[in-house]
Amino acid sequence: MKTFQYTLFILATLVMISCEKESSRIVNPADYDSFLATKENKSLDFANYEINFWQNKFNAAPNQITYLSKIATNYTSLFEITGNINDLYKAEKLLVQSNQAFNYSSVATIRSLARNYITQHRFKEALVLANKALIIGEGKADTQKLLFDVQMELGNYEDAEKQLIALNDASNFKDFDFLIRLAKWNDHLGDLDTAISMMEKAAKAAEFNDNKTLMVWAYSNLGDMYGHAGKIKQAYSHYLKALQINPEHSYSLKGIAWIAFSYEKNTTEAKRIISSIAKKHNSPDFYLLQSQIAEFEKKETLKQKIMAEYFKMLKDNNYGAMYNKYNAFIFAEDQTTAFKALEIAKIEIAHRPTPDSYDLLAWAYYKLGDNKKALQIANRYVVNKTFEPKPNYHLAMIYKANKMNNAIEPIKADLQKSLFELGPNMISKIENL
Repeated sequence: MKTFQYTLFILATLVMISCEKESSRIVNPADYDSFLATKENKSLDFANYEINFWQNKFNAAPNQITYLSKIATNYTSLFEITGNINDLYKAEKLLVQSNQAFNYSSVATIRSLARNYITQHRFKEALVLANKALIIGEGKADTQKLLFDVQMELGNYEDAEKQLIALNDASNFKDFDFLIRLAKWNDHLGDLDTAISMMEKAAKAAEFNDNKTLMVWAYSNLGDMYGHAGKIKQAYSHYLKALQINPEHSYSLKGIAWIAFSYEKNTTEAKRIISSIAKKHNSPDFYLLQSQIAEFEKKETLKQKIMAEYFKMLKDNNYGAMYNKYNAFIFAEDQTTAFKALEIAKIEIAHRPTPDSYDLLAWAYYKLGDNKKALQIANRYVVNKTFEPKPNYHLAMIYKANKMNNAIEPIKADLQKSLFELGPNMISKIENL
């Protein structure tokens, strides 16, 4: 009888443990399966319809240059929906043609081309165009917003702050464009709570104006921010909110896949989500995520195969500098290719001398065994200039290599709070600092 009672006690304990595990789970396929199963893509169909419509109108009246910008806008939408880089280049070609026809006098068209260059990571060219638009003067506030974006990408933070101050007045605290830039600025300063607060205000502004495109943008970015803050349930719910408005929003589905992988260690579900969205949105990003999962599952052969497919995709498509950062980290991991990481880091600094670019340089030198050089660069260009967890991990490793053990502990404590953002492959690396 005692044995029977003891068995019941064990079973009850196991049930309680199982329930606790269930309650800690966040990702529920029932919440988003319908979005994965969606075959039609209304956004894609609409963009293609608009391209055909405006192309026919332009063919009938080639003197109507404004039609070119409308076609370009929809090619940009196609790129965002499908990930096809050629659509971004088609948009660029049309915008260059349009700007040449206007002799670079149309501010809106200049700004559109600058934004295209930002997406391509051609930041210095974007800055030239933004300054050109500022000199013309029309739509000054919109140009100042563009200048803020470009200066942030280039690491010209004082200049970026000047643009933000110029935009700062009481009415702007209801302005979506201003609020999202204020959020980005505070995130740059390491004040994530204020950044989230500003993005929440931006979401409310979008809701007030019933602008569904901006609502999706705000919700998905809030998903990222909540994730960074360790508020995983709120991150998940905001990705779902974005998907309820736009069921084809691959960025939000990718966010859910990351929660399944990084928070719940549910690689099966993460892979299922990625496999579904990769069919609709073909991007090198998914290979990078799949390789992390393969590494976590200790499937080295599979990881190598995935990375070969990633580099083949980069070779088959001209992505310019868009994947330089990722490539530098990949090359740095192998001492036989670490010199390539150093070359890329130097190119990135020439293009955009940000703390993240200098982090690439310091990390490459560290991987090549030049610990003193790595420390010198990190101290001058990275320390207290970025609050992102990956550069901080690199900093801790560089400190360790230079026997500065006392400086590691505070960084290690911060990194342990950022494990969701860093991913489960970093857990043991951080523990071993």
